[in-house]
Amino acid sequence: MTAAPGQRNAAGGHCHHAAASADIGKLAIALALILAFMCAEVAVGIIASSLALLSDAAHMLTDAAAIALSLVAIRLARRPARGAMTYGLGRAEVLSAQFNGATLLVLSLLIVYEAIQRLVEPPAVNGTAMLAVALIGIVVNLAATWTLSKANRQSMSVEGSYQHILTDLLAFIATAIAAAIIVATGFNRADGIASLLIAAIMLGAAYRLLRDSGRVFLEAAPRGLDPEAIGQTMAAQPGVVEVHDLHVWELTAGFPALSAHVLVACDTDFEATRRALEALLRERFGLRHTTLQLSHQGGELLQIETGDLGDPGGVERP
Repeated sequence: MTAAPGQRNAAGGHCHHAAASADIGKLAIALALILAFMCAEVAVGIIASSLALLSDAAHMLTDAAAIALSLVAIRLARRPARGAMTYGLGRAEVLSAQFNGATLLVLSLLIVYEAIQRLVEPPAVNGTAMLAVALIGIVVNLAATWTLSKANRQSMSVEGSYQHILTDLLAFIATAIAAAIIVATGFNRADGIASLLIAAIMLGAAYRLLRDSGRVFLEAAPRGLDPEAIGQTMAAQPGVVEVHDLHVWELTAGFPALSAHVLVACDTDFEATRRALEALLRERFGLRHTTLQLSHQGGELLQIETGDLGDPGGVERP
């Protein structure tokens, strides 16, 4: 069997921790940018008596919460396996992704509701203030998006934060376009139309995050890995008679695992076959955490008939 997650080699563990530390730094930079802009947006919103700006500041607060949760999740995932947590806390990142997906879903539905109301009864909008804040928001979110794009987005918690910031960037772009239309033409319904476009983008991001994190929790096979193809490949190897009880799942994002019962011919070397199968799974399918139970193909068994225990004729050999 391959080593348990908590027993990975020192070099691999060092690289993993170095990458996680780099991601923490990038998330911290994005969080600082978002919090600074959010505070400025609240101040401008209060001065201009703009509910739209204050509402967007509340959206920025959810972005900050998502990034903060990702930071916590990464720190938890770095803890070694111990005690009852034999796989460590790697799935904390998947929980973070589910939270981020759920908040995007709820926010998008709230925006749809508000947008429809604004289309029916468009309020008076200060297009100039809206445009100025939107343009600054584009710059801030571009910086935050660029920072997170360089992080390891294979981590679900990082991807969740990235999707929050990316949808916010797209929201500010749509808001800036709507504000420019309002300033130029006075068409206040542009704000509601832009909001519906933003909600559609957020719904798509929410769906992807909830789908991918849900697959991990339901222990579905990782995308790109076909359990049937893996089983057939294993069964085609020399000495292998049958492969059953095959399971392929993800312990956390980017950490696939496999377990299987392998039936081999009577004259097959267990150890050599196991090593060959593990090398095959590692090189062809990228599966490094494997648990293989090998058994010899059933041979001839003794047939025991009812009779006196002292009667040697009670045992019949084939």
